[in-house]
Amino acid sequence: MIQRIQTLFYALASLATGGLFFLPFASSTKATEPYLSDKIYEIGDDPIMLGLAVIGIICPLIAIFLFKNRPVQLRIGLLTIVFNILLPLVSFMLIYNSGKAMLASAELNDEMGIFLPIVAIIFAALGNRFVKKDDNLVKSMDRLR
Repeated sequence: MIQRIQTLFYALASLATGGLFFLPFASSTKATEPYLSDKIYEIGDDPIMLGLAVIGIICPLIAIFLFKNRPVQLRIGLLTIVFNILLPLVSFMLIYNSGKAMLASAELNDEMGIFLPIVAIIFAALGNRFVKKDDNLVKSMDRLR
């Protein structure tokens, strides 16, 4: 059913990932190319990060509407967790592989956006936990028939 608690957790996971479009990952003291040309490192700076964020938003929304198929809902919830793990890893990889000269000349400061994938992972994991609880409840009721 759509009014279950896992719906709330999946919606919050989607909102947390969507918050990346409004909050930057990091800021810099000096403008450097390619990612810090405006002194802000955000989700729109790279198409890979943008794609991961969009998938991270869409997956929990799909999981909300798959309430009749709990195993698929669990897999999509797990996929949400994987994409939200990949998002900060890819961002770190991109910024640190872009050049040591850039990192030597500019000081990076973490912003709130770097923590949003962690929040989304927690909400997606809680959603999966409650889907498993529902699945176990249905299985136990089927034994009583």
